[in-house]
Amino acid sequence: MMAAIPAYTAVVILLLAAVHGSEEKNSEDVRCKCICPPYKDKPGNIYNRNVTQKDCDCLHVVSPMPVPGADVEAYCLRCECKYEERSSVTIKVTIIIYLSILGLLLLYMVYLTLVEPMLKRRLFGHSQLIQNDEDVGDHQPFANAHDVLARSRSRANVLNKVEYAQQRWKLQVQEQRKSVFDRHVVLS
Repeated sequence: MMAAIPAYTAVVILLLAAVHGSEEKNSEDVRCKCICPPYKDKPGNIYNRNVTQKDCDCLHVVSPMPVPGADVEAYCLRCECKYEERSSVTIKVTIIIYLSILGLLLLYMVYLTLVEPMLKRRLFGHSQLIQNDEDVGDHQPFANAHDVLARSRSRANVLNKVEYAQQRWKLQVQEQRKSVFDRHVVLS
């Protein structure tokens, strides 16, 4: 897993470099947006055009002009024009990172649902997988964790150590739940 992290980082850096290589602004990254309300018998409309910031006004953006020459100034005074700029590179990088994280989580879910149970069956046998609450006694909450610890020492395997830590954590959570529910019963 440690080797995958630097490789993953390298892929993200390469994607950033490839996307960021085209520093020039796309025509889609800048625009002037004019919102013109209804005027006399003409309905309201929204106009978009790729122009520079200094040309972001009604006269340069609204085309074709919906009113005759004498009413152009009155029509343009009612329009609200805003210069908008966005970074498509940042959007692309964000989406790539989001999809990469989503893919890693999906792979981890597949591992947890398919691969991990097969590894557990192979290492600990089928009897260790089927456990219920009666197997874990109230007087000996860590009896099962002790067996897992003994196995991990005898085999000295990383998977066994992880299994022991997971088993110990589950037992601690179970004990905490019991004490919380017991306290709740006593208080009420």
